[in-house]
Amino acid sequence: MTSANNARSGRRPGNSGTREAILHAARERFAEVGFDRASIRSIATAAGVDPALVHHYFGTKAELLAAALQLPIDPRIVLAQLAAVPVEHLGETLVRTVVGVWDSPLGVQAIAGFRAVLGSGDPALARTFMLDVVLKDIRPRVDSPPGTGAKRAVLAASQLAGILVARKIVQLEPIASMPLEELVALVGPTLQRYFTGDLPPT
Repeated sequence: MTSANNARSGRRPGNSGTREAILHAARERFAEVGFDRASIRSIATAAGVDPALVHHYFGTKAELLAAALQLPIDPRIVLAQLAAVPVEHLGETLVRTVVGVWDSPLGVQAIAGFRAVLGSGDPALARTFMLDVVLKDIRPRVDSPPGTGAKRAVLAASQLAGILVARKIVQLEPIASMPLEELVALVGPTLQRYFTGDLPPT
C-alpha cells in the first residue's frame, strides 16, 4: 500500500507508536470533555488513526478508559457487583469489592496507576473516571432527599481514596495489614452513613 493510500485510510504506517498515540489522545479527550462526550471517533481523529484501530487495540470505550488509567480490570465488573446489592448494603459492599481488588494480584497494577495519576499533576482524568464512571450509577440511587446524591457519592469516594492511600501508599498501620472483613466492618458503616444517613442542613 502506498503512503498516499495510508494517508487516505487515516491509519498510521505500521504499528509503532499507534497504541501509545491512542492512549495519549484518549487521556486528553476524556479529561477535556468527560467520558460520555468523548467518542471513539473523536479519539481516533486526535490520534490520527481509523476508529477501527481503537476498537482493535482496546475494545470498548470503558476498556479504553481503564487502559488510559492503567487499571488492571474493566471497572464495569466492579460496578456490576454494586448494582446488584440493595442501597442499604452499598457501604460494606463498596469497601469489600474495591479493597478486595486492591488486595488481589491485580492490585499491584491498580496501585501503580493510582500513583501515576497522583504524580501527573493533572487530576482531570481521575476526576472524569470517578464522576462519569464509578459514581454515575450510584448518585441517583442515593439521591434522597433529592439533590443530595452527588454530595453523598463524592463523600464516600473521598473516604475510599483515603483508605487506599493509608493502606497501599503510606502503608499506615494497622490499616495496612488489617484483614479485609475487619476493614469492611469498620469503614463500611461510615460509607453507608454518607449514602443513606442524615446530612446537615445547608
